[in-house]
Amino acid sequence: MHIHYISEQNSILNHFLAQIRDVTIQKDSMRFRKNIERIGEIMAYELSKTLEYKDIDVQTPLGIKHTTTIADHVVLCSILRAGLALHTGFMNIFDNAENGFVSAYRHHYNNDDQFEILVEYQAAPSFENKNLILIDPMLATGQSIVAVLHKLHLEQKPKEIHIAVVIAAPEGIAYLEENLPDNCHLWVAALDDRLNEKNYIIPGLGDAGDLAYGSKL
Repeated sequence: MHIHYISEQNSILNHFLAQIRDVTIQKDSMRFRKNIERIGEIMAYELSKTLEYKDIDVQTPLGIKHTTTIADHVVLCSILRAGLALHTGFMNIFDNAENGFVSAYRHHYNNDDQFEILVEYQAAPSFENKNLILIDPMLATGQSIVAVLHKLHLEQKPKEIHIAVVIAAPEGIAYLEENLPDNCHLWVAALDDRLNEKNYIIPGLGDAGDLAYGSKL
């Protein structure tokens, strides 16, 4: 798997990452969502550099300009509900992309720390021979992403698979490397230290879905 760490060089990305972690700033859910959206825009821009382009001629008021435009077909697919704000950021950049949505959540079957990933809802276009960008803010254990890709990948073969996450734990990255094809691309805005005993990312930022959209039952 090809891993791209995009916050290693200082940029405005690190400013937005700091704000979504700050316990005072993140109390403003609208600002939290907006910062996640901005991070998505930056990540989408960096990812766009790896796609294929074609030559075109554009008629301007004063002549012809020889330039390039994107040739690849892109499908954005986010994991509900936490992925929605990040999805919006990617959609702002890939404004002609098709869009899909999948639900995945941790089911604690014994009401303890053990869980399984349930993937239930799916609404996605065809991604046969297209660039599939799977969007999820937090990469903790990696089980949700693997479960979703296995569900999506049963019958259709994308040209390339890109996985975009804001914050990742080393354990989750290792799990993806063990369970996904070598030609996948993983885009990470920030790499954190570890998972705790409940499989939450440390230092992380808390529950991204709750911070963006309110607590759930």
